[in-house]
Amino acid sequence: MAAISTTIRIKRAYDAPAADDGVRILIDRLWPRGVTKQAARIDHWVKTLAPSTELRKWFNHDPAKWVEFQKRYGAELDARPEAVGELLDLCRDRAVTLVFSARDTIHCNAAFLKPYLEKLLAK
Repeated sequence: MAAISTTIRIKRAYDAPAADDGVRILIDRLWPRGVTKQAARIDHWVKTLAPSTELRKWFNHDPAKWVEFQKRYGAELDARPEAVGELLDLCRDRAVTLVFSARDTIHCNAAFLKPYLEKLLAK
């Protein structure tokens, strides 16, 4: 198993960027409301790996749907190997912060995507 020399963090778009954020990647399909591009300091916006509109609307940040959301979102990511590969390339050998706008930091796409990417990077 290869050692991971990457640090992946998650952070809300409404939290101030920090010097140790590294590459900041917005992983939402929609731009966060009320956040300017200058304030967000986003390096990459990866809309293609955000949950589909249908999945996002179905989930509606309902913690009771979290387990099923993870299964469905994982299947969506698995169906996009090229886009996942591009994101993995951005994550290799550097600090990365996955930026998202949801209020719930536990039941959100970033909370699933972080370990999903870490698992792939560890292979």
